[in-house]
Amino acid sequence: MSLMENISEVTEFIFVGLTDAIELQVPLFIIFSLIYLITLVGNLGMIVLILLDPRLHTPMYFFLSNLSLVDCVYASAVTPKVMEGFLRGDKIIPYNGCAAQMFFFAAFAIIEIFLLVSMAFDRHAAVCKPLHYTTTMTSTICVLIVTCCYMFGLLQSSIHVAFTFHLSFCHSNVIDHFFCDILPLLALSCSDIYTNNIILFAFTSFNAVFTLLVICNSYLLIFTTILRMRSAEAKRKAFSTCTSHLTTVSIFFGTIIFMYLRPRSSHSMDTDKIASVFYTMVIPMLNPLVYSVRNKEVKNAFKKVIGKAKSSLFLNS
Repeated sequence: MSLMENISEVTEFIFVGLTDAIELQVPLFIIFSLIYLITLVGNLGMIVLILLDPRLHTPMYFFLSNLSLVDCVYASAVTPKVMEGFLRGDKIIPYNGCAAQMFFFAAFAIIEIFLLVSMAFDRHAAVCKPLHYTTTMTSTICVLIVTCCYMFGLLQSSIHVAFTFHLSFCHSNVIDHFFCDILPLLALSCSDIYTNNIILFAFTSFNAVFTLLVICNSYLLIFTTILRMRSAEAKRKAFSTCTSHLTTVSIFFGTIIFMYLRPRSSHSMDTDKIASVFYTMVIPMLNPLVYSVRNKEVKNAFKKVIGKAKSSLFLNS
């Protein structure tokens, strides 16, 4: 069935949303508004901080700035529409709008996965081969790695959207979710979704399992190298550069594996919605907090920027 025939059947989708309880609409709008504000301020602030401080112009923070940009985009693909639903009760999204939301969310979620792998490779190079680090992680190599991350994300997302919106949605247009995710749309289709399930499982397995194995292997080599270090200070410094990334990886991959690689029989939409809130809204908010709280260089850069701002205000007053 062609895309145009699908559009003639379904021109819009309706979200069931997180809850129908009227008394919870305003409180949830306030909570998600605060989460989204913190997400934008935290991630955009991290990008600005890295741009302003020359000491942060290193491969590690180049990857981190891209991670912050990705968090902003994929949180923005979902959260504003959810907030609109709470505020106005508008839980309708056009057919093409649903496809666009799925594309941007899936693309930048996948880009984040590969950026986390790239950051593990960077930490491995920094700790295990410090003498070759500057020649291994050159500016050209870093830009090439990040470009590949974006290409992987955009390509995979395009495939997911093409196969999902090639399906026929002839029985209902009510999505039992709060955004256009792949699984709820597959559940809604009256077409044969066997191929879609195979593609989804194959890509998700590769993105989550294979990349997680690469990260685990990198950190196994990192920890082996750290244990061989004689200086306690060198061990502490090497380990501190990895803890923020490990925290982010644990939270992100744990949620993705729970969401997409569980047996289909164990799926519950209520449980899936809670998990989806976590990885669409909470994780993008946590990442800059994790890196700012546990990273001395970021904290020092922040103090430096605040100090300059205070000095400027004092001189202008």
